[in-house]
Amino acid sequence: MLVLALVAALLVGAALTERSAIYNAPELAPPSAAETQSDTLGEQAESPARDTDLQLYDRIAERVAAGENYYAVAVEEQRVRDFPVRPGLAVRLPTLAFVTALVGQWGLIVLAVVLVAGTLVAWHYRLRDVPGGPGRLRYILLLLLIGTVSGFKPQYLALHEVWAGMLIALSIGLYRPDKWFWAFVAGVLALAIREHALPFLLLMAALALVRGNRREALAWLGAVIVFGGLMALHLSQVAQYTSASDPASPGWLTLRGIGGWSANIVLCSPLQFLPGWLAAPLALLPLLGWAGWRSWFGLTGFLLCLGYGVLFMIAGRDNNFYWALVVMPVWFAGYAFVPRALISLWHSARGI
Repeated sequence: MLVLALVAALLVGAALTERSAIYNAPELAPPSAAETQSDTLGEQAESPARDTDLQLYDRIAERVAAGENYYAVAVEEQRVRDFPVRPGLAVRLPTLAFVTALVGQWGLIVLAVVLVAGTLVAWHYRLRDVPGGPGRLRYILLLLLIGTVSGFKPQYLALHEVWAGMLIALSIGLYRPDKWFWAFVAGVLALAIREHALPFLLLMAALALVRGNRREALAWLGAVIVFGGLMALHLSQVAQYTSASDPASPGWLTLRGIGGWSANIVLCSPLQFLPGWLAAPLALLPLLGWAGWRSWFGLTGFLLCLGYGVLFMIAGRDNNFYWALVVMPVWFAGYAFVPRALISLWHSARGI
């Protein structure tokens, strides 16, 4: 009964705190803001012009392909567009720029198709071994595909969050407690593209410790430590091309609460086309399904979605809504178990 009441309160709270300004106010992504997005992803798709961020990443990749230094180019291009370059985290990791420079835009599309197909295949075979998975396999894969295509489109392949999110989904699909190496590789690649994948690696390390697999836990934690050193190197490289006179980025600690959580999910998914009072609770409902999926697979998805949800509540400005693309591919898979979870809770509340 308490859980049912909590679920109801969460969904009602999401509907009541729905921030309609996110859907209507263009000033939420001013040209001078770091990591800006001028409109929702759906609105961008209808415009032939690429978003300012996407133009920035395209231009950086072009110049890197021509042989220029990534850090010099990134700082210069961000300055030209009035994007802050301090702190160093305002400058993206160079991984995706190097890959784009190497394979080009068409090569990036080919990699995207291969990654999506590989993720669907990995989940297909993984779910056959997960309790509750075989009976809902087609629905879960459809929901996975919906979450994937929300951001994994040709015009958005310059976004780092898109690739990190898909690699996280691939890692989950590849993971098995006794065969975790390739899942580990996919997770490390996600982290190499976007530092926002760090919570995923920490979660996998924690779950490995709970299972008693110390070797696996050490591998995940070792990757985090190595990444910390590489991030320090990244920041030092950025510092070589910036000065104290450069404008600093606004803070990312904003405490937007449940409204920020639901808004991020809505604006990165097809839910953006629904009224806000309906879209906001629907954005949080998959969390119940993940919680009701009584398996290690379900627990991983639940903790992953819950963890990023809490992150969206305390960090990120309104125009950072696209951070949710890091978890979007797996988010809606929880819908497959929502009916079962609600029925189970109702029967438990009645003592059946």
